[in-house]
This record gives sequence, C-alpha cells and structure tokens, in this order.
Amino acid sequence: MTTEKFTGFPPGKTRLIRLPAAFFTDLLPKIDTAAELKLILFCFWALEQREGRYRYLRRADFEVPEVPAPLDDPEMLALALARAIKREVLLTAIVEGASGPETIYFLNTANGRAAMKLIAAGHWRPGDADRPLELLPEPPSIYALYEANIGLLTPLIADELRDAEQTFPAEWIAEAMRIAVARNARNWRYIRAILERWQKEGKDDGSGTGATAPRGDSEASRKRFVSGKYADIIES
Repeated sequence: MTTEKFTGFPPGKTRLIRLPAAFFTDLLPKIDTAAELKLILFCFWALEQREGRYRYLRRADFEVPEVPAPLDDPEMLALALARAIKREVLLTAIVEGASGPETIYFLNTANGRAAMKLIAAGHWRPGDADRPLELLPEPPSIYALYEANIGLLTPLIADELRDAEQTFPAEWIAEAMRIAVARNARNWRYIRAILERWQKEGKDDGSGTGATAPRGDSEASRKRFVSGKYADIIES
C-alpha cells in the first residue's frame, strides 16, 4: 500500500478551525473508529463555514462534490453518522422544509442544545430549499419583560411573578404589563388586578385589552410596550 504524502500547510495566514478542549480530553478517547473521527472533524470544519448563532448541517452537506467529503463510501458514512448520533456528539431534528421532511444535524454544543429546545418548543419556521429551517428567538421571560417595562425585579416581585406563571397564561401577563405601561401604572398591583379581573370576568381577545382598558388605546399602547429592547422578539 502506497502512502500519499502531505505537501505541508501553506505559508502565511491561514484559516483556523476551532475545536473545544473537551474534544481532546473527553471525546477523542471514546472514539474508536476512524470513520467516526473523520465525520466529527468534518462537522466542525463545515459548521465553521456557516453563519448565524444556530448552525446545522443537512444530510446532503456530507456529500457535496465541491467540498472534501468526510467519507466516500455511503455505507461507511451512514454507519459513522449513526455512531455519532448514538454517542450524542450530533443532535438531530426532523423539520418540514420546502421539499418535505428533512433531518438536520447540530453539534452537541450549548448553541446546538439551545436550538433543539427552540425546535421542540415550536420556535421555528420553514425556510427555503437551501436552508430548510429558520430558528426564531425565544420570547423573553416575564421577569425580563417586567424589568424592561415596569421596574426593578425585587425578590418579592420575583415570587409574585413565579406564582402568576402558575396561575395565568404567559400571554395574559405580557398583555397586562402592556396595559400598565400604556396607562402609566407601572406596578405589580395594577397588573395583578388586570389578571384577576380577566380570570373572573373573561378576557376580551378581540380588543386585546379586556374589561380593564378602553378599546381605543389598543394599538397605541401596544406600540409603546414593544418599543424597548425586546421589540423585535415581541413583534415577531
């Protein structure tokens, strides 16, 4: 068997691929086949070419003729993928893309795990043929909304919000905060009173303001509420 020689790394500034230290200390000792090792290294390389916070690969990305494929043999590629998935180096999700259901692959990193949670929670929408998945930002928690729109989050208020989460729908709490902002009544007692009244008398979903605020200020107050740092998230 002949050994093909390596011509050496090119001089000057070259692009570097980042590998976490845990790859060498925790993962590498567990990998017991060259095919799986090649596949995982390819994933790190390929994902570095992507943009955005949540980067993923499609099945076709492992077989693109224009880029160095990790494995030429389709059977070996399938086996290596199966091993990496079973070892949970790769996380997979099936999404409904432009051409039907498609499996996508994330590395088991903090961002990869966050992406899987967003998909499970339904915070995604189909993309196009090239990018079948578009992940949406997770809505801010009621604690973040309170601090951004009402005031300082004290331990007492945090307890009140925690109780409210168990009692009222999250969209009710966000809407009640919006009304409090619009009516310049930025305090939890006012917000709680709105929620309790909706719970007792019913919430008027048509106007978005229920029995607590006049119908006429619905659109104006909504704009005031979403004009802060969470505007893009709430509007989406």
